[in-house]
Amino acid sequence: MNNTLQPKTAIQLTGTAPSLSAFLELAFRPLYLFSAVWALSAIGLWIYASQFLSWPLTGFAWHAHEMLWGFVATIAVAFLMTAGANWTGINPLKGGVLAVVSVLWLIARVGFLAGGQNLFLVAAASELGFFLLAAVAMMRSVYRAKNARNYAVPWLLVGLAAADASYLLAAHGGDYVLLMQRFNVGLLVMALVALLIARRVIPFFASQAVNGLTLPARTRTGHVQLAACVAGVIFLLADLALPYAVALATAGTLALWQLVTWKPYAIRRIPLVWILYVGYAGLGVGLLLAALRAAGVSMPPALPVHMIAMAGFSVLIIGMMTRTALGHLGRPLATDRSMVTSYVLMLIATALRLVAMVPTPFSMLALQFSAAAWIAVFALYLWRFAPLLIRPRK
Repeated sequence: MNNTLQPKTAIQLTGTAPSLSAFLELAFRPLYLFSAVWALSAIGLWIYASQFLSWPLTGFAWHAHEMLWGFVATIAVAFLMTAGANWTGINPLKGGVLAVVSVLWLIARVGFLAGGQNLFLVAAASELGFFLLAAVAMMRSVYRAKNARNYAVPWLLVGLAAADASYLLAAHGGDYVLLMQRFNVGLLVMALVALLIARRVIPFFASQAVNGLTLPARTRTGHVQLAACVAGVIFLLADLALPYAVALATAGTLALWQLVTWKPYAIRRIPLVWILYVGYAGLGVGLLLAALRAAGVSMPPALPVHMIAMAGFSVLIIGMMTRTALGHLGRPLATDRSMVTSYVLMLIATALRLVAMVPTPFSMLALQFSAAAWIAVFALYLWRFAPLLIRPRK
């Protein structure tokens, strides 16, 4: 299977017209498209026009919420709904129900951005409805198919909704200490979801891409890893710093060990796969940094957060958004220049964001260039994939 860089960047369309039924065929179509638009818009607002953010979600509270739940968790929902159709033979979200879920997500974005008590409540109800409807749809799919391996997946979506609700309550109440705790709970629940997805798909995608490559799934260590994340949430809520640090360190160490056993050298020339390896490594390192901070090591609070969220989640996301879109749209599993450029730009955005945490005369400049690179990542994704997402599969 050829996953190498292709010389052309032009989008080859099928000649078919955009189709609403095709757009609502699988969850990744509307949710990838909307999330990419929101990813570049939200960062643009946060860095260049934060004065337009209004109470109750304003400043950092809005930025953290929209990046974690409005973007990262939404991509996770899109992937899980799409993968669920393969796992069970039953498409969890499609047609009118998918349209309703998408509209709820859009209402939430507008409501949180517009500000004010009433719109905040409408947005919160819409967003929780988004996650809970997705959880019910996944529940229906896995239980009807008796797909025991994935019985826990809907409850992960419930966990994301619960963490979201607790964060929004803290934001509405203006309690910054509680807000940070609830954000870290959401971050860890999302890390659990990301570890679960990545551990399943990375060995599979790598084995597909390289003839004769067989990689271990690491199911047992994966179960330990997920149990560590669940324990970490409990320890965090109970304010037990040392056990919390041990749980994070366990999950992060296992991620890096798994990655080494997946023979990274074998996929070094395959961008569709190495970007996922880099993201998984970033997630593992981020969890270890969070463990060190929880254990009392001095570091900027934003460092482990951005290692997990940018070097981990976001790098994984741009890889997953391209790889799964190509596969489900019937396109060759091969990167073009625009896709590889988006990968490189995501790594640059991440590096610059980390550099910006060091207080120097260039910190603000690094932050602004990081934002520009991030925006370019998703602009390229939309340029490459938006025409395909709205048309029938080739």
